[in-house]
Amino acid sequence: QVHLVESGGGLVQTGDFLRLSCAASGRSISRFVMGWFRQVPGKAREFVASISWSGGASDYADSVKGRFTISRDNVKNTVYLQMNSLKPEDTGVYYCAGDFALTDTPRRRGYAYWGQGTQVTVSS
Repeated sequence: QVHLVESGGGLVQTGDFLRLSCAASGRSISRFVMGWFRQVPGKAREFVASISWSGGASDYADSVKGRFTISRDNVKNTVYLQMNSLKPEDTGVYYCAGDFALTDTPRRRGYAYWGQGTQVTVSS
């Protein structure tokens, strides 16, 4: 069992930056593909970014490409999401997700483990 805890959310202004962290406990995530998702009330949860278990490959939603960067530290059992040039449409609850992976590739769906989420609010 893997327990994921997000942190780093908050209230910022348009153009600001935030760095989200996702700390994993219970077992090593060194063979886990990891992802970030976000959700706003009334809408489905959407994919934001994913990183392979080695960190050698990543994938991003078109809406965040060039502004967000996903990274991981397998020694610290932690995944990060650096969010730059934030926009009001980036507002939402951000969730960390993880799952064991047989191949060292990112993934947009099919995660077994989820965190409780952290709120990000970007004011205009």
